[in-house]
Amino acid sequence: MLNTATAVAPAFTTTPVIATVVLAAPARAPAPARFRAAPKVDRAQVARTAEVPAALAGYAGPAADLLDMLGDTLALQRRVVHAGDVVYRGGERFGCLYILNSGFLKIVNQSADGREQVIGFKFRGDWLGFDGIARGHYAYDALAMDTGEVLAVPYAALMAACIDQPGLLTVLHQAMSREIAPERDSLMSVCTLPSDARVADFLCYWAAALAQRGLRTDQFTLRMTRAEIGNYLGMTLETVSRALSRLARDNVIAFTEKGRRDLSVPDVKALAAFVERCLEPARTLQ
Repeated sequence: MLNTATAVAPAFTTTPVIATVVLAAPARAPAPARFRAAPKVDRAQVARTAEVPAALAGYAGPAADLLDMLGDTLALQRRVVHAGDVVYRGGERFGCLYILNSGFLKIVNQSADGREQVIGFKFRGDWLGFDGIARGHYAYDALAMDTGEVLAVPYAALMAACIDQPGLLTVLHQAMSREIAPERDSLMSVCTLPSDARVADFLCYWAAALAQRGLRTDQFTLRMTRAEIGNYLGMTLETVSRALSRLARDNVIAFTEKGRRDLSVPDVKALAAFVERCLEPARTLQ
């Protein structure tokens, strides 16, 4: 059972301040109690590094121009989060969408009778909060898994800005579309794959998400516990551990000296091949 009951979601600032997006990774510091406006940045440096959040990459234009468009039309607010911090809770009134500018988040569904399920993970550049649009309140909890930065985008202001900036609407539609595919893939994995292949497929998904953001995939750290992986994949903690041990015995992955969450994956394609091998007996029976 995930322990998220003690975390409290911060309130929003009520006075918007027009600012550009800060793209550098946040320093370790106590998380502020409220979202605050993103300070001005060196646009020349931004243009050189072009570190635009992945969720905004669908907009056609230079990085500095994109930041100008966002800063001139929206009151973006940012917050540094740490592991366990709550971005929003299910049931809270909807007011903002969010962009994860750095770090990792998990999305948790909690039922009225106390059951919990991890239903998704968010990476740098992902948008979140779409679940709150239809009913006017968020349906799930969003919690940080490590230190990162979240940008709050007021939804009403975003809709108004889309009238004058069609590029923003394109970005929003692309973000919504990207939200759908991982959920469908996760359901396919849970319903059709045996346990070992399910874990291997999850590692493929994690590696692919890192690769899309320009991060290394041969070595990475799983930001969640074995229990959280099992909860997400519909498996027990023990089954997840056995599956990872089998992958290690087959030399598909290796545990580094740092700890059991730090993995070495020499060849991501070997993970996909492992999934295919697990499916062979079922295909033979057909």
